[in-house]
Amino acid sequence: MNNFRLFPLSLALASAFSMPVQAQSLVDLYESARGFDATYQSAKSQFDANLAKAEQAKSALLPSANLGMAINRVNIGSDISTLERSYGNQSATLSASQPLYRPANAATAEQGKRQLTLAQAQLTAAEQDLMVRVSQAYFDVLAAADSLNLIQAQKTAVSEQLASAKRNFEVGTATITDTREAQARYDLTTAQEIAADNDLRIKKIALDQLTGKTGATPKPLNVPLSISEVSPNDVNHWVNLSEQSSPNVQQARVGLEVAELETQKAQAGNKPTLDLTASYGGTRFRNGNLTSRIDNNTASVGLAFNLPLYAGHATQNRIQETVALEEKARNDLDAAQRTVTQATRTAFFGVQSGLGQVKALEAAEASSQSALDANKLGYQVGVRINIDVLNSQSQLFQTKRDLAKARYDVLLGQLKLRQAAGVLKVEDVQALNRLFGQ
Repeated sequence: MNNFRLFPLSLALASAFSMPVQAQSLVDLYESARGFDATYQSAKSQFDANLAKAEQAKSALLPSANLGMAINRVNIGSDISTLERSYGNQSATLSASQPLYRPANAATAEQGKRQLTLAQAQLTAAEQDLMVRVSQAYFDVLAAADSLNLIQAQKTAVSEQLASAKRNFEVGTATITDTREAQARYDLTTAQEIAADNDLRIKKIALDQLTGKTGATPKPLNVPLSISEVSPNDVNHWVNLSEQSSPNVQQARVGLEVAELETQKAQAGNKPTLDLTASYGGTRFRNGNLTSRIDNNTASVGLAFNLPLYAGHATQNRIQETVALEEKARNDLDAAQRTVTQATRTAFFGVQSGLGQVKALEAAEASSQSALDANKLGYQVGVRINIDVLNSQSQLFQTKRDLAKARYDVLLGQLKLRQAAGVLKVEDVQALNRLFGQ
């Protein structure tokens, strides 16, 4: 069996300002994307905002303190000569309050704790999504480059066959039909080359846009390559893993917990509250009359109790609203679990199918090469015609393109499987990175 070897990868695009660049690894481009991709940066900012929001919720159980100060000047219109027509006063008050029993505040603080879990799940989902998007763009460029190089190699082979047909026609050992068939195949390959070159340019632009690089050049895949099976090779294992670890399921689960706490907050509208309060204040009056001067200092400590009696059915309606939203969150969780389960099964069987396709295409490549060699020999001895050779060449190069694409699809599929299960980590990208040229 002939080993498949990719043609040298060349991603340099013609440009007046183009300069040779060194190929980057998958990990290098992933790190670049982490610092450049707007979608991921937005997720990081949201993560920071959620952390701050979670800290805000703690304040509902902590004491609060306020300082108030006032300076006033009073002018009095009076005909009494012994009374000052104006005087001033100064006051300052320091007050503090500590919640002792506030069920709504306790539920708010618990919601803050859930926000931490939610923030981490959202950031994890964004990181996993970035890994897959960078890998997808990386493999797309490699696949487009492979396709272009294989088409160019096919064009060279067809060109040689065209030249051979012309020589044979000139010496009378072949018909004009052979020449025209070879010319038609050459023209078709030229059109395919133009399309493949444009596709490569588009794929490179997408990779540059994602990583912030100019002329990003991925390292080629090392071949021949032995792709390992999924471990463990059990779809139920991956499904169970996804139900526990998937960031999407975690977000939906936290959403349900927050909704349940919101119902508790609404129910707390019927419950009493109790606060410990303390204050200290002083007021100074100056020039109230000819000689008066009054200083008044006050300190107090007490308990503030409040029992809601009637709020126009607002509390009851709020409870009904939160109960309905709680049921919605429960349905959202069910939907998330079903979606993740479906995605995990799809990814698992996709990898399994891809591995089978790779093995089948490797065998097809060897068979296509043998068929081409046999047709070339038959053409030389006159038992095969030119179109047989051309068809064999097309089949061989198509098989090579399909094999290269199938390998990339399997590698990407393994990442998507781990993403669906919620266990994709940067270490998985680093392990994949070792399969590419150094």
